[in-house]
Amino acid sequence: QVQLVESGGGLVQPGGSLKLSCTFSGSRFQFYAMGWYRQAPGEQRELVAQITSGFTTNYADSVKGRFAISRDNGKNTVYLQMNSLNFDDTAVYYCNANMDYHNYWGQGTQVTVSS
Repeated sequence: QVQLVESGGGLVQPGGSLKLSCTFSGSRFQFYAMGWYRQAPGEQRELVAQITSGFTTNYADSVKGRFAISRDNGKNTVYLQMNSLNFDDTAVYYCNANMDYHNYWGQGTQVTVSS
């Protein structure tokens, strides 16, 4: 069974940075596509960034040039570096692991951008 644990969220001022981490417990991490999603109050969950097993990345238009996703297969961890944060980035950020019919979610970590 796969478990995902996010960390690194918190309160940050506009223009600031945060780095989220997601630790994958289970086997075959290197074969999973890993993603970060977010959900703001009253909004649907949306894809923020994704990295495939082949290290191809994909970003939502709203975060391109500001966020960077990466993975360390030796540590079973995926990261989301978030720079130039603004109020619209406030949300609960969820880690996702997907491979074929296997799809897993973490519990989420809160990111709040406030002055």
